[in-house]
Amino acid sequence: MCVRHASNCSLPAAPPGSPSSAARNRCVDAAEACTADTRCRRLRTAYVAQCLGPASPGSCPRARCRRALRRFFARGPPPLTHALLFCPCGGPACAERRRQTFVPSCAFSGPGAAPPSCLASLEACERSRVCRPRLLAFQASCGHQAPSCLSAYAGLVGTAVTPNYVDNASARVAPWCDCGASGNRREECEAFRGLFTRNRCLDGAIQAFDGWPPILHDHLDPHQDSEHRLLQHVAVPGQRSDSSHSWLQLMLQLWQHQILNPLCWARG
Repeated sequence: MCVRHASNCSLPAAPPGSPSSAARNRCVDAAEACTADTRCRRLRTAYVAQCLGPASPGSCPRARCRRALRRFFARGPPPLTHALLFCPCGGPACAERRRQTFVPSCAFSGPGAAPPSCLASLEACERSRVCRPRLLAFQASCGHQAPSCLSAYAGLVGTAVTPNYVDNASARVAPWCDCGASGNRREECEAFRGLFTRNRCLDGAIQAFDGWPPILHDHLDPHQDSEHRLLQHVAVPGQRSDSSHSWLQLMLQLWQHQILNPLCWARG
């Protein structure tokens, strides 16, 4: 359980003698570890090939790219895939490598120069059988234990609301969208974007990744499908998964519950 400030979330401290993330490029270490593992290397090579593959002029094969990314995080060894996504950085070179992990020019941003409305991204997620349960899983998981929060976050990569690091000077994350043109639906728009930009538990979990032995060392049951495990997080206490329930209403109810709860979510 998390307490009022992200720095006080229930995350294990780094073990004595851990190397400083500022002293080395941990994202390079993560890439080398993935390359040394046959399955991780094969899946990573596949998504890079898809995301950099041929497409019509001025575009990229975004659907194939995102599908390959989902496969990477669903089927790759979690300690290795998560190390690539959350490697701790002490400088801009490392942080830029982390930001470029999954070819964001195709999987994250675009096709236009300006980001779309977050409401458009949210509505695209609502219509997607892939994205919708993963977003609910992310909301349900990031108010509790950090391991499930980061696993659910990784599950959003390759969906209509793919998040990424916003720059190479911080560990802040957000989807490729904004709320500048949301009009009288500004509150809904900010509610959605705040799941990433005002989420103290997510921020704390990313910052604490270096000292988080379970995600780095524990291997999940190889006989259980990773994507199935991810979707097991989707159950939200007190909510029925009734298809007649309004999606946006559910989103707002979850956000209001979390944003007013001082345990994990920042205000304003």
